[in-house]
Amino acid sequence: MTAPADAVAKLFRAKAAGSPNFAAEVYPKYTGLVVAEGEVRAMTWGFPRHAVSKKTGKPLKPTATNNARDDKLRGNPMWRDSFRDRRCLIPVTAWAEAEGAAGRMTRTWYSLPDQELFAVAGIWRPTDEWGNAYSMVMVDGCEQMADVHDRMPTILAANDWEQWVAGSPDEAFALCQIWTGPLLVDRTDEPWFKKASSLPAPQSPAPSTLL
Repeated sequence: MTAPADAVAKLFRAKAAGSPNFAAEVYPKYTGLVVAEGEVRAMTWGFPRHAVSKKTGKPLKPTATNNARDDKLRGNPMWRDSFRDRRCLIPVTAWAEAEGAAGRMTRTWYSLPDQELFAVAGIWRPTDEWGNAYSMVMVDGCEQMADVHDRMPTILAANDWEQWVAGSPDEAFALCQIWTGPLLVDRTDEPWFKKASSLPAPQSPAPSTLL
């Protein structure tokens, strides 16, 4: 996410809620930008998921569930209420997927060839652990990225933004479609995993998608 918050506010005709702090690369449990309720807001990427230790039975630190499958939105309790009541737009300049053999995976970046900034579908909710948090809605991957991943973010055309955030659940769900437009693909030699010392905060478990 390399565009500044004021550029996001202008494009999405949204209010800028203060000066949100976010990094160019967004990892689960890191801060990213969303457009929610007509405002550009900083939120934590990923809904907290809780588990207990199989050895001790004690609660573990929550992990971040950063992607919500479209076919789980209306039935899974983790997503259901947020999909119904709290949909948002996630501004994106590009997203990355891991490509290559295990242990040698590199980052392959995807973007839209005619847009420096676009939106993917998201949902959000308040959390006790991280404040407001968001998750990205994923659909089946398009043919152009089939050799890398079988899922991809739900890219929304500009004329569908209002329907996603303000339409009925049925109207919003109708937008969860495989992207049919072209993608710009940038295969890099950059390692998928980065050392924790190079990140602004402790790295969470590896995401399936990186913004």
